[in-house]
Amino acid sequence: MDPVTSGILVLVALLVLMAIGTPIAFALGGVSIAALVMDRGMSELTYFGETFFGSIASFGFVAIPMFILMGMAVASSPTGKDLYRSLDLWMGRLPGGLAISNIAACSVFAALSGSSPATCAAIGKLGIPEMQKRGYPNGVAAGCIAAGGTLGILIPPSVTMIVYGISTETSIGRLFIAGAIPGLMLAGLFMLWTLIACKLAGGYDTPSPVAEVAAKIKENVEGNTRALLRVLPFLTVVMAILFALYGGVATPSEAAGVGALLCIVLAVVVYRMWQAKPLKAIVRDALRESVMIMLIIAAAEIFAYALSSLFITQTLAGAIADLEVNRWILMGAINVFLLIAGFFLPPVAVIVMTAPILLPIVLAANFDPYWFAVVLTINLEIGLITPPVGLNLFIIKGIAPDISLRDVLMGSLPYAMCMVVGILLLCFFPQIALWLPDLMMNSPTP
Repeated sequence: MDPVTSGILVLVALLVLMAIGTPIAFALGGVSIAALVMDRGMSELTYFGETFFGSIASFGFVAIPMFILMGMAVASSPTGKDLYRSLDLWMGRLPGGLAISNIAACSVFAALSGSSPATCAAIGKLGIPEMQKRGYPNGVAAGCIAAGGTLGILIPPSVTMIVYGISTETSIGRLFIAGAIPGLMLAGLFMLWTLIACKLAGGYDTPSPVAEVAAKIKENVEGNTRALLRVLPFLTVVMAILFALYGGVATPSEAAGVGALLCIVLAVVVYRMWQAKPLKAIVRDALRESVMIMLIIAAAEIFAYALSSLFITQTLAGAIADLEVNRWILMGAINVFLLIAGFFLPPVAVIVMTAPILLPIVLAANFDPYWFAVVLTINLEIGLITPPVGLNLFIIKGIAPDISLRDVLMGSLPYAMCMVVGILLLCFFPQIALWLPDLMMNSPTP
């Protein structure tokens, strides 16, 4: 069977399995085994175990469960509540300020947890009811949280950046730095649209009289200051981890392990989480998510091996290379492909399946691999707030069942357009992603 026909059959089989609800790891693994056995016989099964376990038998992968454990320690503690209270004190009394403070809270919590769903849930549980109480339109209330939650996979430290770095053998420290300014840029675009949406809808909290504001600040400043002080140790841990990575003091796995331990200790000391039940929940949730990601990575490696063995990867790469089109047209086609893939697959699955295939094409077209990592990640962020999968949409619906799914979706789509604007800005000004890594690591991007 020729590679094109094989590729079509493999793709159709994979889509069918995922459409009927098969877990991604099992769909990838099942299709891969079936394709290899049909093409080469049962003898191929002897390589399955070696490839499956060998693909994740790397010390670098230790960083993934450790960063997830660190994020779960933050997400399971009242850190999100304290962070929200502090930002609401200073920004929530301005016109549209509460929605903006929610995006700011999502940005900071994203850096603490590294998880989009955790950010969405932690800030959304507090922010959405408060915005509804103050007269914000449902679409704005749901959309700003759903979009703000996506920053968890871009603002460092990010698990998806770790997966990209391991998959493409690029520097994880440089990837983290490359995502910092684009992450803040997206947060700024989200805030700008939130202001516009509030004014267009005519429904947002108006400023309180000066005397009322002064009274509220005097009443709440002490409690909110204490809340901020409880958050600062966690922020310090994140900053120390990033410093260790950028300064070459520790590897990502070592930094993640120390960070996870410190965040658990802080959760116990700062929030008095002495009981075994919350600590057990932290470890259980971290283990569940880590196993899911590692299974996807291992299965995707089997899938990549199958595609390579059937010469599907080589045929596809050769066909793209032979197109001889303008490199920006090529990048546009890659972005459309990533956007469509993000509609149906979670970010980790897309990265481990496509990054090793796309990176040689990107390099051949003279694009920077770290710039491409940021563009790829923003594409995957769009998938988190767009149907049919749209994980963040369903999280918002779960924590705010009184808001219709249509309102959640319509409120989120403008923020997806903000991300498209962010990608265009990165295309016109690549230094948005590359300037800081070059500055901090004292060398141009390799």
